[in-house]
Amino acid sequence: MSSRTCDVLVVGGGPSGASCAYWLARAGHDVVLVERKSYPREKTCGDGLTPRSVRQLEDMGLADDLATSGHRYSGLRSHGFGRTLELAWPSHPELPGYGYVITRKDLDAMVADRATKAGATVWDGTEAVGALFERGILRGAHVHSKTGEPGTADAEIRARYTVVADGANSRFGRSLGTSRNRTFPLGMAIRGYWTSPRHDEPWIDSWLDIRDKAGNVLPGYGWIFPVGDGRINVGVGLLSTFNQWKAVNTTHLLASFAEYAPASWDIRPETACGPPTGGRLPMGLSVGPRSGPTWLITGDAGGTINPFNGEGIAYAYESGRYAAEAVGAALDSGDGMALRGYEQRLHEEFDLYYRVARAFVHVIGHPQIMKTLVSTGMHSRSLMEWVLRIMSNILRPDEVGPAEAAYKALSKLARLVPDAA
Repeated sequence: MSSRTCDVLVVGGGPSGASCAYWLARAGHDVVLVERKSYPREKTCGDGLTPRSVRQLEDMGLADDLATSGHRYSGLRSHGFGRTLELAWPSHPELPGYGYVITRKDLDAMVADRATKAGATVWDGTEAVGALFERGILRGAHVHSKTGEPGTADAEIRARYTVVADGANSRFGRSLGTSRNRTFPLGMAIRGYWTSPRHDEPWIDSWLDIRDKAGNVLPGYGWIFPVGDGRINVGVGLLSTFNQWKAVNTTHLLASFAEYAPASWDIRPETACGPPTGGRLPMGLSVGPRSGPTWLITGDAGGTINPFNGEGIAYAYESGRYAAEAVGAALDSGDGMALRGYEQRLHEEFDLYYRVARAFVHVIGHPQIMKTLVSTGMHSRSLMEWVLRIMSNILRPDEVGPAEAAYKALSKLARLVPDAA
């Protein structure tokens, strides 16, 4: 068995892992990233990048790549109970006023390549098959390369610190003792691709009144995101706060949504690009512990998905960056206690916001309440603009507008009551 030593091992090459590897390598640290699959690889996702995601990617120097490979859009077109509202991304002093749709197949390869150019060693087609412990302390991983690289099929990577970013199912994280808090919300989502004459629309579309075959409105949403290459990404999402969520067949729900969507999208069996794929989404910082003496857990592996809207990419990039900052501080100072800064940063950035989100999704888990809220909101553009700012976490730090005031009131309530999720 061959061996490689490094400062940091990153397990998983999706948004969080590649972001972490980029920022560590850029700071001059010796980083090895292992990704189980070979780039470019498919990944189940809605493929939509909000301004928060775009900001992180542009900070990594990928603005031109995004403009070349992605489909730029202006905001959200929301549909519900017979009404449609076009809502441009709200203004913000630190975030762009646009998003992109780009497949994860292209996006993840792009960011991994950026990490490589920054100096990280990226081994794709290489799986971390087991944790490497010495005297009870994690010191890296045993890895298996499906491609025969690096040199032999099996190797061990020894690292001073390990960042675990292997996604929602995180086998490596579970081997370290992580688990999901089952009182927190869990999302279910499924998506597929269709060819469509509307593949280059300037909006991403969301339906807030998805229905099952019997016509019952469910607490979830459907989406159609234009990919810009002749295809659209079509999917549905559902929350576990709905008391009958286990009885819902998401494949059937997606089929019902496809039939319900306007005919102009041309979503038919004949235009499908392949079978849909889906998965479960751990939300609201539901997975822990997220740190140990020599390791950190980031992205979906740590349950960082936003419960308000199911967005995971932005929070994966952000948590990967925060992990890089904490690990970098530990390496520079020689003090492993600096890893504590990671949990502190997550607490400062997300704890209260996710507490509010968990309470919100608990309430809308009741179909009648959701129906009332959505039908009321769709009759008020200003109200829906506030909702978009809150749910996409684009609150302004420099002024208190209606959305910020509403969120402030909600956060005060969230502090006073037990976690409702």
